[in-house]
Amino acid sequence: MPKQKTHRAAKKRFKFSKTGKVLHHMSNYFHKNVKKRPKAKRQARQDKVLTGGQAKRIKKMIHT
Repeated sequence: MPKQKTHRAAKKRFKFSKTGKVLHHMSNYFHKNVKKRPKAKRQARQDKVLTGGQAKRIKKMIHT
């Protein structure tokens, strides 16, 4: 049986922490920033953690 290939789009959008958690960037950060509050912009800069079935699916796509 051939090896499963890495999903290239998923590899570009997600990364793993040292403990194995799946991290991603928050959506809607770069567009229309004038009307957003400073706290929302600050929080959007940080990586968010995926949990449950979504994280499991991404791990399967990326294979690490």
